[in-house]
Amino acid sequence: MAKDLFEKCHEFYQQPQLVKAAGAYPFFQEIEESAGAHVHCHGKRLIMAGSNNYLGLTHHPRVKAAAVAALERYGTGCSGSRFLNGNTSLHVQLERNLARFVGKPETLVFSTGFMVNHGTIGCLFESEDCIFSDADNHASIIDGCRQSRGRVIRYAHADAADCRAKIDATPCAGGAGIVTDGVFSMTGNIAPLRELVAIKRAHPHVRIYVDDAHGLGVFGETGRGITEHWDVQGEVDLLMGTFSKSFASIGGFVAGEPEVIEYIRHKARPLWFSASIPAASAAAAIAALEVMSTESTHREQLWRNCAFARHGLEEIGMYIMPSKAPILALWVGAEGKAFKLTMALRDLGVFATPVAYPAVPYGHALIRTSYMASHTTEDIAAIIKAFDALADPYQIRTTHFAQDPATLPPADYYDLSALFAS
Repeated sequence: MAKDLFEKCHEFYQQPQLVKAAGAYPFFQEIEESAGAHVHCHGKRLIMAGSNNYLGLTHHPRVKAAAVAALERYGTGCSGSRFLNGNTSLHVQLERNLARFVGKPETLVFSTGFMVNHGTIGCLFESEDCIFSDADNHASIIDGCRQSRGRVIRYAHADAADCRAKIDATPCAGGAGIVTDGVFSMTGNIAPLRELVAIKRAHPHVRIYVDDAHGLGVFGETGRGITEHWDVQGEVDLLMGTFSKSFASIGGFVAGEPEVIEYIRHKARPLWFSASIPAASAAAAIAALEVMSTESTHREQLWRNCAFARHGLEEIGMYIMPSKAPILALWVGAEGKAFKLTMALRDLGVFATPVAYPAVPYGHALIRTSYMASHTTEDIAAIIKAFDALADPYQIRTTHFAQDPATLPPADYYDLSALFAS
């Protein structure tokens, strides 16, 4: 018997309503204003501890001035795809500047970072090709793999030995590629690129695609990202980045050889059939790139802030997921507890973000904190103080866990029992 298409929607509807009724719904929080490392939310000034604005450039005077000037010159939007009428001189300039920055011959700008992965992976891999994908890759990579017709083989997270074993054991009639995040966005762990490059050297038919959304501007001696950090810039075939993190804007790009970029330019459906980013967004990204290339103080302050935050959180006994990035994810466990904790942090003046399934397995919920160059030591001390005040009531210190949380198997479903606890 036929089912109503919307039946699943009506069944699901009760789940978020339950969390909302408990006053613990942590998503789609309405931000009314932002300045530096602070936001106004529900009429209250909060320290932002959940942003990817790592270099703090969204309020940099040069970045804002560039966006305003482009707005006056080009208007509020392009009203079409880059393929047709949405390709301004600023888009072209941005691509040239990015190519010089990342050390690749050519780049191609998309409307979002998600579209870069969806479109590039989707159009490159065909039915006889193999994609060797890190088990913890971002959702946009996963969806790009699904969009492609390639065969997807997952290897254990950040495990180059398992990747090599999977490649050795997998006959592939077509081409092959290793696809990985450079910095894994939920935990801050980083990919073992030197080892993955060694695999490529031993397997000349294998290419490497790196999503460095969270690494560009942050890692490397000059901020050129995770490939500079590992000194493998010339050996990664395709490099992807976004503008919604250190570039203080919106959009994304892929960089590589001219012939490959030209193929993607004419084959990636998300590029063809989406309006381009507004000129103001392109101008903001250009200015942010100039700032990060000439003002190293932002990156240096970011790493000082990250070290201060890590030391403080470790000192109060928090369990921090393995991270080498400005992302410090704190283990909570049950989803309901993470949601309530997020609201409790807000009451103490901290805007933090929970991470739950499908971003992590069931029962492995986290509070993901991230740090910016614009945080003051007083801001970070206040974040630490808030976690310290809530750690015992919510049982989230390392001493509260009977075993290492990283060794716990996934649960079978969301655990919202904490919503009903007194």
